[in-house]
Amino acid sequence: MKFVMTQAVCPEGMQLLDGIADVYVADNQDPNNYLDEMRDAAALIVRIAKCDANAIENSPKLKVIGRTGVGYDSVDVKKATELGIPVVITPGANNRSVAEHAVAMIFALSKNLIEAQNEMCKGNWEIRGAKKAFELEGKTVGILGLGAIGRETAKICKGCGMRMAAYDPFMTKEQVEGYGAKYYEDYVELLKDSDVVSIHVPLTDQTRNMISKKELSVMKPTALIINCSRGGIINEADLVEALNNGVIAGAGTDVFCSEPPKTDDPLLNCRNLIVSPHSAAQTREAVIKMAQMCIKGCLAVVEGKKWPYVADKSVYEHEKWKGADWAEI
Repeated sequence: MKFVMTQAVCPEGMQLLDGIADVYVADNQDPNNYLDEMRDAAALIVRIAKCDANAIENSPKLKVIGRTGVGYDSVDVKKATELGIPVVITPGANNRSVAEHAVAMIFALSKNLIEAQNEMCKGNWEIRGAKKAFELEGKTVGILGLGAIGRETAKICKGCGMRMAAYDPFMTKEQVEGYGAKYYEDYVELLKDSDVVSIHVPLTDQTRNMISKKELSVMKPTALIINCSRGGIINEADLVEALNNGVIAGAGTDVFCSEPPKTDDPLLNCRNLIVSPHSAAQTREAVIKMAQMCIKGCLAVVEGKKWPYVADKSVYEHEKWKGADWAEI
């Protein structure tokens, strides 16, 4: 069998394919640029890359698409499902890493660490009196999306003495309160009440521009907002305006609408912002877990077994999967 990868996974993941599959590593984010290699591919593994309908339709032997992560907005899941091709994802593999990254950004912003270092290195010792730093204890953190990563973020924040608030349209009031958080039916009300907002929702048609000028304007002028989910959930132009005009105190983002962003992107050149290059899930531990989980899932699917961790389980209703057994985890 043949595996095509947009980029190589870590050695611990690659080892799972030794002696089992031929592997072509493209080092290119778009499979449309190497469709000749895709013609006999049984599996395609993407990292931060795209897989559109054209690439899928022109890969006649493709049985599975693997995504080393939980987000799959860059893959045409609808087309894959239509053709009976499961899109394997790795839920849970990076929960702690992303949560820790979000909290690290909260700490860095609440202590004004980035500006303090930059100014001190310029000789400005007086930055110590900027009066921007504050304690997190007793402050309210609003979690948008109380899934696995949102819950892990909330747990760490709770350990710092913060009060929990949460919005998740897929959870009941009782479920949210069961996690120790105050329930909000309207996320705009959560924005009004929170000292820190951390975003943990997927990018969908419903969440795109979920945070725009109107929503930013209701937040406290001392508030922080963190996005370690997906670019596009916060309207970037509106965020730049809000930061430069002091509508909110600061923001942290690991994700961007266009990745990588250009160096002259206004978002990279505005006030009170901390950024990272979509690296929240790139800890040593998470990278290994994601790669191994993705490879194991793809191998199971290629062998004709139903792997449970896929973007759309309705794919198994396709005639290709009639009579197939679920894979043992």
